[in-house]
Amino acid sequence: MSESTSADKAAPVSGPASGPVQGHVSGEDEVVDLCRELIRIDTSNYGDHSGPGERAAAEYVAAKLAEVGLEPQIVESHRGRASTVARIEGEDPSRPALLIHGHTDVVPADADDWTHHPFSGEIADGCVWGRGAVDMKDMDAMTLAVVRDRLRSGRKPPRDVVLAFLADEEAGGTYGARYLVDRHPGLFEGVTEAIGEVGGFSFTVNEKLRLYLVETAQKGMHWMRLTVDGTAGHGSMTNDDNAITELCEAVGRLGRHQWPVRVTKTVRSFLDELSDALGTPLDPEDMDATLAKLGGIAKMVGATLRNSAAPTMLGAGYKVNVIPGQAAAHVDGRFLPGYEEEFLADLDRLLGPRVRREDVHADKALETSFDGSLVDAMQTALRAEDPIARAVPYMLSGGTDAKSFDDLGIRCFGFAPLRLPPELDFAGMFHGVDERVPVDGLKFGVRVLDRFLDAC
Repeated sequence: MSESTSADKAAPVSGPASGPVQGHVSGEDEVVDLCRELIRIDTSNYGDHSGPGERAAAEYVAAKLAEVGLEPQIVESHRGRASTVARIEGEDPSRPALLIHGHTDVVPADADDWTHHPFSGEIADGCVWGRGAVDMKDMDAMTLAVVRDRLRSGRKPPRDVVLAFLADEEAGGTYGARYLVDRHPGLFEGVTEAIGEVGGFSFTVNEKLRLYLVETAQKGMHWMRLTVDGTAGHGSMTNDDNAITELCEAVGRLGRHQWPVRVTKTVRSFLDELSDALGTPLDPEDMDATLAKLGGIAKMVGATLRNSAAPTMLGAGYKVNVIPGQAAAHVDGRFLPGYEEEFLADLDRLLGPRVRREDVHADKALETSFDGSLVDAMQTALRAEDPIARAVPYMLSGGTDAKSFDDLGIRCFGFAPLRLPPELDFAGMFHGVDERVPVDGLKFGVRVLDRFLDAC
C-alpha cells in the first residue's frame, strides 16, 4: 500500500487487475464483519488534532477496495487526517457520475457509560454495538459490501460511481470533504448527484405501510462563541459589571427562547405525506399533537420546524475569590433554509448589545426537490425489498458533508437505507450511549443499495 504523509498528497493504492474475483462472497455475507471491523478502529474526533485521526480507517477501506480491483487514493489533509476516494467505471461513462459518500470519523465515547465497549463491535440482541454503528460506519460497511460484491461478480453500475470515505465530518468537514472539494475537485469530475447520510431509514406506520425518510434538506449552522467583557475585581466586593452575570442572563434568554414555527417546502411535503399515511391532519402549529404521532423520530422531525440555538459550553474565571474580566460561552445555532437572516437578527436581539458573537464554524442550509430518476430508483429499490415501503422527503436537523459537495453543483440526498424495528430509538442512537444498528438492517441496506445502483 502506498504511503502518504504530506498534507496535500493523493496516494494511489495498488490492487489486482480488474475483473471478476474468484471465491465469491456476497455483500450480505460480509457486511456485518465489515461494520464490526470499522467500529474497532478508533477514529474519535475531538474537534482538533488530539484524537487518533482517520488514517487507519482510510487504509482499511483502501485495502478492501484494492482487493477487488479498484485503485483508491488516500488523501491526507493533515497528519493522520485521511480520506479515501475511488472511482468505479460504469457501463456508460458518458453519463453523469454518482457520488456515494460516508465519513469514517466518530464522536468520542466514554466506555464506562456503555453496556458494551464502544469500540468492540460487539454483537448482542440482534445488533452490532459501538460508536459509529449508525453514524456512520454502517453505511460505510454497506457501501463496501455492495461494491466488493459487484466487482467480484463483474457487475458494473450503469454509470460511473465515485466512492468517498471521508475524514472530519463530525467537526464540520474542514479536513475531509471541504479539503477535497477545495484542493482536489478533479476527483469528482462529472458527478451530478450524490447519496450519503442521514436518510433511507424506516418509520413503521402500521402493518400495511412503512415510510422511508429520504433527506432532501438540512439546516444550516452557526457554531459560535459568545463573549462578554466586564470589570475584574475581588470576589468579596460588590460589582455591577460582572461579565459572568451578564453572559449568563443572555445565555438564559437564548436557551429558553421559543423560536417561531417556520414550515419549509420539505417539511410541508413530509407532513402532507405523513398526514396521508396516518389518515389524519397534522398541524405544525400544534407541536405536541403532531410530534406525539411520530414516536422515535419526533425529536429529529421536531427540530426541523424552527430555528434553534442551544448553549453547549460555559467558561470564565480562574479562582473563587476573583471576579473575571471576561466570560465566554459556546452555542450550537441551526437555521432553516431561507431563514438565516431572520435567525441572526433574532439572535442579536436576544443576546443584547454587550454580547459579542463570532462564528467558530458556519455553513449553509440545503434544500432540493424530491423528484427525478434518482428518487425513482430509491423508491424502486425499497419496494423491491419491502413491499409496504413508501419513500418520503424530510429535513435533517443537523448537517453533513453534502454542504461541501453542493459547492460543486452536486445534488445531494441522504439515503443510507435501513429497515428498523419500530421500538428502536433511532434518533437517540446519533451521538448517544449504546449506539447500535440491527444486523438485519445492515443486510437489508446491502440489498437495497445493490438494487439502487442497478436502477439509477
